[in-house]
Amino acid sequence: MRLNTLSPAEGARTERKRVGRGIGSGLGKTAGRGHKGSFARSGKGKIKAGFEGGQMPMHMRLPKIGFRSRTAGDTAEVKLYQLELLEAGEVDFAALRAAGLVPSTAKQAKVIAKGELTKAFTLKGLLATAGAKAAIEKAGGKVGE
Repeated sequence: MRLNTLSPAEGARTERKRVGRGIGSGLGKTAGRGHKGSFARSGKGKIKAGFEGGQMPMHMRLPKIGFRSRTAGDTAEVKLYQLELLEAGEVDFAALRAAGLVPSTAKQAKVIAKGELTKAFTLKGLLATAGAKAAIEKAGGKVGE
């Protein structure tokens, strides 16, 4: 085998179509576009996504339901049993973030009543549910604003 004898496999390379070159080519006159209509015209062959030929499109036929608040993920939940992991004393948002109890996307945190609390904590700048507030005060801590 020599380099000058190499050739591609049979059918691997096809000749390009030369349209509009007369009736003998098989692609003369309308050049394979058929007669009239948007696809026969130049620059008009695109149909927008979701277009159903003039019929009311699916996205307009279906009912509109649901709503997603853009601030829904701003408040992180911290449970009472997670507070037990921290050292007793003053707890604020920065301390929770440093302990890895609050994700980086959260803008504020709320303590919820889940689990037991044995240490006394003072919450600064954190939200707390009524049950969590009662549990913290029962353990000897307090919830400050």
